[in-house]
Amino acid sequence: MSRRDIYYWKCDRPAAFHGTQAHGEADSKIEPQLREELHRHFDAKKVDLKPGAGQGNHLTWNTEVDGAAMFVRAENGPEKDGHLAIESAVLNQVRDAGVVTPKVFGCDATRSRVSFAWQALERIAAPDLNQWFKQGTLIVPSIAFEIGKAVAKWQGIAFDGFGILEWSAQSSVRLEGLATPEPHRGLCGPHSGYADYFHLRLDEHLRFLTQRGFLTNAEEILAEIENHQALLDLAPGCLVHKDLALWNILGTRDEIAAFIDFDDAISGDPMDDLSLLACFHDAAFLQRAFEGYQSVRTLPEHHLRRFWLHLLRNMIVKAVIRVGAGYFDRDDGFFLIGSGSSGSNLREMTLSRLALALRGLREGSGLDILSP
Repeated sequence: MSRRDIYYWKCDRPAAFHGTQAHGEADSKIEPQLREELHRHFDAKKVDLKPGAGQGNHLTWNTEVDGAAMFVRAENGPEKDGHLAIESAVLNQVRDAGVVTPKVFGCDATRSRVSFAWQALERIAAPDLNQWFKQGTLIVPSIAFEIGKAVAKWQGIAFDGFGILEWSAQSSVRLEGLATPEPHRGLCGPHSGYADYFHLRLDEHLRFLTQRGFLTNAEEILAEIENHQALLDLAPGCLVHKDLALWNILGTRDEIAAFIDFDDAISGDPMDDLSLLACFHDAAFLQRAFEGYQSVRTLPEHHLRRFWLHLLRNMIVKAVIRVGAGYFDRDDGFFLIGSGSSGSNLREMTLSRLALALRGLREGSGLDILSP
């Protein structure tokens, strides 16, 4: 299926918020079929599966295939979506651009033999950086700088069109057998204008947050976006991770081992990924990320207002997910909630970041307003 009418898959998919809850029952149903598929695909004699620690919307396993360590993900949504094949292609292209990503050992998103799509990746022997951050041991200045550098590097990848990536009409790529790094040449965005993608579901998102009692100023937000509509006149689009966060980066307390989870990647604006960092981090973190970015490429024209515009749009989406999936009812064992905090703290932070983004866009503020 095409994702051309989706702004962000987790909340806009037909089965909205699928996979945001516990995975145990689904794991147990899929596991025997997955083991058989891996035996067949790799012509393997022995396949060992152990439940993975992923907290995203995929089912995950740590796997040994004839002694080779792999990390296996499965997408079992009722939409029968084949996007894991596109994500596999993006991983290969990002690695070609000089940013470390897990190697793709195999992928089958056809659902021709089983009811789910699966992907087998190189297993990186490192936790996600959010674990170090929550412990207070992450070496933030150097890590933030390296994240900014990586963003600038993958922005060298450009596409025709805008929005969530899909195969172009000229592509002859299949949805399986992506162990070689060629298929990415056939990707594009489905929208001819960036504004068309940016506004996808915006009214729906704001209406949802208003109806659920989370927002009271939807009209003010829409008016400010309209005031800066000219910033959406963009060409061409560059690769945007669209879920850039510490839990999607693996490594040690002072070194990055791999960037992961490009499932939501789009063709979009160069300030989008940097704005995603501001969904969680302060001015000092962002300043170092900007410095890392500038060590590779120049910041675009009107970069600050574009930064705030995209922070506002991203925080709207994150609010929809957090409200819809019940994240404000979780404790600090949940990856989004800091040690010693609660879901109510996450709610307050979400509202605060929305307000800061709106203020920054209106005033053309510097990064300093993100300081504690």
